[in-house]
Amino acid sequence: MRRLFLAVLLAVIVPVAARGQSNATSLTVDRIFAGRDFQSASLPSIHWLADGRSYLGTRSNPAGGDDLVRVDLVTGQTTTLVDAAVIVGADGKRLSIEDIELSDDETKALLFHSSERVWRTNTRGVYHVLDLTAKRIAPVSTTAGLQMFAKFSPDGRRVAFVRGNNLWISDFAGGERQLTTDGSATIINGTTDWVYEEEFGLSDAFRWSPDGRRIAFWRFDQSGVQSFPMVDETTLYPTVTPLGYPKAGEANSTVRLGIIVLADSTTKWLQVATGPDVYIPRMDWAGNDSVVVMRMPRRQNRSELLMASAVTGATRAIATDADSAYVDVEEPVWIGKGRQFLWLSDRSGWRQLYLYDRSGRIVRQVTRDGADVLGVVKVDEPRGTVYVQVAAPNATQRQVFRYALSGGAGTRVTEGDGAHTLNVGPGGRYAVDTHSSLGVPAVMALYEFPSMRRVRVIEDNSALRQRLVATNVRPAAFFKLPAADGTTMLDAYRIVPAAFDSTKKYPVLMYVYGGPASPSVNDSWGGTRYLWHQMMAQRGYVVVVVDNRGAAWRGRDFRKMTQNQLGKVETEDQIAAARWLGAKSWVDSARIGIWGWSYGGYMTAMATMKGGNLFKMGMSVAPVTDWRLYDTIYTERFMWTPQENAAGYTASAPLAHVNGLTAKFLLVHGLGDDNVHPQNSIQLIQKLQLARKPFSMMMYPNKTHSISGAGGTLHLYDTLTRFVLENL
Repeated sequence: MRRLFLAVLLAVIVPVAARGQSNATSLTVDRIFAGRDFQSASLPSIHWLADGRSYLGTRSNPAGGDDLVRVDLVTGQTTTLVDAAVIVGADGKRLSIEDIELSDDETKALLFHSSERVWRTNTRGVYHVLDLTAKRIAPVSTTAGLQMFAKFSPDGRRVAFVRGNNLWISDFAGGERQLTTDGSATIINGTTDWVYEEEFGLSDAFRWSPDGRRIAFWRFDQSGVQSFPMVDETTLYPTVTPLGYPKAGEANSTVRLGIIVLADSTTKWLQVATGPDVYIPRMDWAGNDSVVVMRMPRRQNRSELLMASAVTGATRAIATDADSAYVDVEEPVWIGKGRQFLWLSDRSGWRQLYLYDRSGRIVRQVTRDGADVLGVVKVDEPRGTVYVQVAAPNATQRQVFRYALSGGAGTRVTEGDGAHTLNVGPGGRYAVDTHSSLGVPAVMALYEFPSMRRVRVIEDNSALRQRLVATNVRPAAFFKLPAADGTTMLDAYRIVPAAFDSTKKYPVLMYVYGGPASPSVNDSWGGTRYLWHQMMAQRGYVVVVVDNRGAAWRGRDFRKMTQNQLGKVETEDQIAAARWLGAKSWVDSARIGIWGWSYGGYMTAMATMKGGNLFKMGMSVAPVTDWRLYDTIYTERFMWTPQENAAGYTASAPLAHVNGLTAKFLLVHGLGDDNVHPQNSIQLIQKLQLARKPFSMMMYPNKTHSISGAGGTLHLYDTLTRFVLENL
């Protein structure tokens, strides 16, 4: 009790130490996270129009609400399509537009607003249909209740959406029909349960057929999933909200796939094996009468593509990818009017793109080994080429390459070291490239395609660039250091103080994430966390980031060597990196600290508990402390179940290693974290107390995994800053 009181007291009386004196050359927590000084420019979301040179966007109207505008990317000219005075709700008040979808004929826009967050990325709100020609607006539904994931039918005459865990359809002229009727707290139609959304990135769980006559959808029965109580203790009596959350080794939802025939509202169920040990992470139409389904076993070491008849429900397997570890969820990209598809696989030892025919036969490997392909950017069928984003020429880079579908060597098409994201418009005449590098914020520019001749810069972030120059910080520098195995070299970078002198010794603060295929050593703009690291460098610390084995895109074996033993080689590598740093002339080996968030919080706990006296300090934010406490899909992908791998789970748990902790240790958690539950930290607190280990902690009431918002971000980074200053 006394330690907690002192921590709270320090938070009150030492704010200046955390925030620093504000001037033009100093970074502070307030300038980074609260002010506008270091905000990146807002980059537009490109909702391409059919002309292939312009996009649909919004512009704040001085009188309130948002105008709907057309932006010509070639000239930069903005034209108002519909004034905000037209875009009003039933109460006559102007609407703020949060998202837009255009009908295929571009005569109507589906507008989303008044969102309500539902745990993670699911949102609920109100949709309106705006007739762009007649300048008329109408609600999608006049029935009480918020809507989710509304989508136009292909002909633009109807909208389907989810409400109350049921699917509905509306002609937005007063006609509304309920398509499913069994939606409840346990039965979910058209959207997903928590774990599918978090780990498979699937939340919008229904698809219109190309002819608009059918809707394919997922149905979840989570009656067998245990609930985790989310507790709000800021009220007089705590309120409890149950969250269906399947922990490793426990029961999942049972998933079915249905096809609704809109003419008579009948449902045809697809003949796909169901049960809590089967995953259906993807489904989409392949013509008007067939859907392609991705099915995986619980271990996620095999991915099958099934072709299913929308008429009979019968299915047949057409392609399979398998791995002794796990396979990633990768959607096939259909080409040649559905006669062929492209699919990513690690089968060669590198993540590469393969061409298949419709029967599932591999025609050829399209891309070349030596670098991991991260995704398909664009298929240019008339020219017989495909554009892909690749972790090349080294794992810190994200460049776009062009390959012939017929095979052969690839050609790099993006220029400038760093990270490139290419968005190609309809017709393939123009492309927007968003490019950043470590320490350099994003530049968005328009290019002719496929020549990649620059037309003009859309946003160059010049104001932020100038402010960064004024802070007199030194750019981060990439380097390599040896892994614990003594042979593998790991990617790393360091940020040093402006007056760095290699003949002097500096305290080192290491930052880690370290999770599977989740690198931190990226040549891309690092945002506010990068700026906070620069702030710590201004205060005299060297900040070092290292990608351990398992984390980087360096081929299948590098990524998957952590299988069934999460935390082992990753922790060994971070400890080896700290030892290597401690031997350098510019490092004070008695003052090495480490911190991280989420998987990085887990890694911080593991490294400080297994690193002996190597680390003087550790800050663990929202850590997993025992993989038995985390969800099924993520955990079992890398660890299988606790029933199959009990020894692996025990060895990988910080709860089992608390006796080794000697570092000053700060534990941080949001008490509203639905992802890594505060239960993880509570159990670690108990173990630390039983072991009589001193530690500090900071808990954030009702804050989620991001610990953001009022009373979150600023207080958190004040706390982290102060802990470093006082303990390193």
